[in-house]
Amino acid sequence: MSDIFGAKSTADEVLSGVDLNGKRILVTGVSSGIGLETARALATRGAAVVGTVRDLTKAESSTAPIRNAAAASGGSFELVKLDLASLASVRAAADQLLADGRSFDVVIANAGVMAPPFARTEDGFELQFASNYLGHFALINRIDSLLADNGRIILLSSQAHRVADVDLDDPNFENQEYDPFVAYGRSKTATNLFAVELDRRLSGRGIRAAAVMPGNSFTDLPRHFSQEQLQGLFETVGNARAAAGLPPSELKEIPQAAATSVWAAVVANKDEIGGRYLEDCAVAAVDDTPNPFADGVQSYSLDAGKARQLWAKSEELIGAIA
Repeated sequence: MSDIFGAKSTADEVLSGVDLNGKRILVTGVSSGIGLETARALATRGAAVVGTVRDLTKAESSTAPIRNAAAASGGSFELVKLDLASLASVRAAADQLLADGRSFDVVIANAGVMAPPFARTEDGFELQFASNYLGHFALINRIDSLLADNGRIILLSSQAHRVADVDLDDPNFENQEYDPFVAYGRSKTATNLFAVELDRRLSGRGIRAAAVMPGNSFTDLPRHFSQEQLQGLFETVGNARAAAGLPPSELKEIPQAAATSVWAAVVANKDEIGGRYLEDCAVAAVDDTPNPFADGVQSYSLDAGKARQLWAKSEELIGAIA
């Protein structure tokens, strides 16, 4: 594993000298933030990028940097409508991709929501569990035949997985009080476990899956927070890290936050990252201290047995979508 890249590396630096012509990559949530920068950086190196968005009309203008990068590099860019909080939308998007028939060398499951007020989707799922995890589970399983052998699947996780393990008995907060941060943490733990089981199931085809902590940055992800709430969150993180003797947490610029995604997708040794949790362009160490704002990964989110249980629960929840 290379020591060249780290927390301050940008997506363009990671991809310097990489030729992605001939590679086809699916990136969910490309209308803004890390997804937009991830797709732009890949298109700049000649990749054929398929990006998903909830609103095609709005995304036409916001994704112009990706389209321009693709035109200049010999790559390509196209948009597909996808609302991960709707199984009907997941089914429609997947069927559109299946009808097209072209395979994907890489899938980057980037889209998500963070700590919104309590809401249920049209299918009855808690919004964060559906958007951050279950929608991607349904999508990737439905397009399984399009996943190229020896490819990669990169799932966007978060340090917030340290806040809470999954609750397989009550994933949709039907029998407990909703806490937006607990729900967010559970959805990201689910993402880590998804990477573990997905990697186990697909490694026989040479496909490896990994979870990525991009790093904290100013995107529109925390759009449900006021400025005061955001400031309070940063202070809480800082105090918790200081109390544990950890260095201050530094915010990343968006190009830096996209670096680990593209590193995992096309640069890192796929057999070294398979089934692992990555941060700062490296495999993260396991750290089971209870501090939710520490670095590293909680071992409960990489537990193979729990990953298999979550997979079975997810199949039960989504029925025949895949």
